[in-house]
Amino acid sequence: MTRLTLNAAALLLDMDGTLVHSTTEVETVWRLWCRRHRLAPEPILAICHGVRSFEVIQALAPDLDLAREIALLDEMEILHTGAAEPLAGCRSVLQGLPMTHWALVTSASRRVALHRLASAGLPLPLQLVGATDVTRGKPDPEPYLLGAERLGLAPADCLVFEDALAGVQSALRAGCRVVQVGGDRTLDPAVVTRIRDWRQVTVIKDGDGLQIRVQT
Repeated sequence: MTRLTLNAAALLLDMDGTLVHSTTEVETVWRLWCRRHRLAPEPILAICHGVRSFEVIQALAPDLDLAREIALLDEMEILHTGAAEPLAGCRSVLQGLPMTHWALVTSASRRVALHRLASAGLPLPLQLVGATDVTRGKPDPEPYLLGAERLGLAPADCLVFEDALAGVQSALRAGCRVVQVGGDRTLDPAVVTRIRDWRQVTVIKDGDGLQIRVQT
């Protein structure tokens, strides 16, 4: 095992699949939603990971009332969150991070994100970029550009942790460096490294920024 040392001004963190084990819950909600509308779930499950509900519905069920369906999906996600489980090591890393040195950048709504983090017993961010904060969701770079902007930083000075292809593409297009969380293959050759979980990560305050040590 080797150690990779990275320096960054701050971390930009995805949520589902990156901080919280919620992929199964997200898929359950989409399956229930598809059943309600008599739609085959497979096409939706193929594109929904890391993507806003808006883009998923717009792509595969554009005739539906978008605002109403997004609100319905939010309610369903709250209902099915349960006792969310954080990824191993995630809680201790977040608890040791200065609150001014990280932001959450998620395709979930602000309400769902805060509910899921609280259910997992994770710290709530001072800065949160959610589904309604952007006009174009992941894989567009807008979410991560806004995340860096809200921290007053250049994207190149931020290190992103992401698990989904759409999120990895969004972060790279924004000019951020990316650590991939999970998966059995690297989603993009431009990612810095890939981790199984947060037990491989140590973050140390280093002057005005952070030093991130990753065991690979």
